Amino acid sequence: MKVKTILVSQPEPANDKSPYSRLKEKHKLKIDFRPFIHVEGLLAKEVRLQKINFSDFNNVILTSRNAVDHFFRITDKMRYKVPDSTKYFCQSEAVAFYLQKYVVYRKRKIYVGEKNINDLEAFFQKFKTEKFLLPTSDVLKPSIPDSLNKMGIDWTRLQLYKTVVSDLSDLRNVYYDVLVFFSPSGIESLLKNFPDFEQNETRIAAYGNATVLAADKAKLRIDIKAPTPETPSMTMAIEKYISNKGK
Repeated sequence: MKVKTILVSQPEPANDKSPYSRLKEKHKLKIDFRPFIHVEGLLAKEVRLQKINFSDFNNVILTSRNAVDHFFRITDKMRYKVPDSTKYFCQSEAVAFYLQKYVVYRKRKIYVGEKNINDLEAFFQKFKTEKFLLPTSDVLKPSIPDSLNKMGIDWTRLQLYKTVVSDLSDLRNVYYDVLVFFSPSGIESLLKNFPDFEQNETRIAAYGNATVLAADKAKLRIDIKAPTPETPSMTMAIEKYISNKGK
């Protein structure tokens, strides 16, 4: 079957020159975007139950933009003024850039990794005798605490937000040739919204090993996988599929 329609389980890219736009134009596709999951912040009273005193920590590890947003949201809600002396350890340049929404870059100490928590190890070691706070969601990749423990730093996790399944009931009678997933939570959302989902001719595209495993566990047929050495991005994997089989 030809691929004519694609649903991507993520927010629509802000840039109209995204790879999806080029894919859409080149192959005359209808590509829609719809987040299958969304983030909800914990209430201040829920955070207080974790019994963590912000003033005990002069170092904050930030692994995502959501972590940035909810750290400053909850400190504001709890009327805690984050000291100017606070040091921020950002997993990537994108996170560090986003941090400027809340702090004046030149006045704060910001340490930046390339994309992995391990990139920050040298910076962590400089302040090994100090305490580090790690704002997270309810889901945390095991590799992060494993890495921090191996580095031997004194760190504490603080859950500030959670991932929630989005309501997709309006899509019940809408069909796409390809459904694109980027996380196990996306697969979970599909099955919770549509417990009677039958794949039939629908192609499933899965990004990352964890997503592939979740799709396998759900007994879904995976037609498109990324990243691979040949197709490091999802759009490249979709294009290869269309060129080889989908047209």
